[in-house]
Amino acid sequence: MSENNWIMKGMDWDDPYRIRTWQELVNWVNEVGFLPLFANGIPGFSAEEHVSRDAWWTGDGEQDPWEWREIIARSRQVAYGKFFDKKAGFLSLDWLPVFANLRRDGYDFDARWEDGKASRREHLIMEQLTDRDEDGEMTFPEKVILSTDLKKRSGFGKEGEKNFPGVVTGLQMQTYLVITDFRRRRNKRGGEYGMPVSVLQPPEAVWGYERVTACYRESPARSWERIVSRLREQFPHAEEGEIRKLMGRRPE
Repeated sequence: MSENNWIMKGMDWDDPYRIRTWQELVNWVNEVGFLPLFANGIPGFSAEEHVSRDAWWTGDGEQDPWEWREIIARSRQVAYGKFFDKKAGFLSLDWLPVFANLRRDGYDFDARWEDGKASRREHLIMEQLTDRDEDGEMTFPEKVILSTDLKKRSGFGKEGEKNFPGVVTGLQMQTYLVITDFRRRRNKRGGEYGMPVSVLQPPEAVWGYERVTACYRESPARSWERIVSRLREQFPHAEEGEIRKLMGRRPE
């Protein structure tokens, strides 16, 4: 990055290996298993490096990868959120349960809260996106709340709780939340305005509890080993430090 401009990596427009559509990107995510959106310390391990460097932020839904991320999140064919060193990326639905087991350390959010491992601010947000059954157990109805509204409902703001972006990023890193859509806000007359903002939901509300937690039976250390093995298989030149930066250290 220069002082004032991002210098994007990527492929020439005519490169036959360039990813040309959002569906091609989804297909590659499913092939690789998981993929950051932007370039990082592992060469080749990003969407950015496999799309046109000149198409970003053009607003062209056919070619702009920044627009693609909205379409992909909405498609629900893969999970989208901040999963890699607090930065955006994609998880295939086959690998989402593996990441969930690793990042959650085998805890559902309510169990994490009861054991004192979740913060009060995290709890405030999750309470807005979940319900309770007759036994007091957390349930996951599909609630579509713009992140701007979620911030207010959870008590964040000038006179309330602080660091809403940081807290929701942490919840995404732990896979308790994913981004499932981007929508524009509406004024009192129902008209849309402003830039699209994210819709955050627990992945259980989208793909079901059983699917998301399917790897809870294995140890988090084993999940880490599977993820790192897959990464090394796909990108054999990845350095250990960069792997730990994106995936975390192996759990004890």
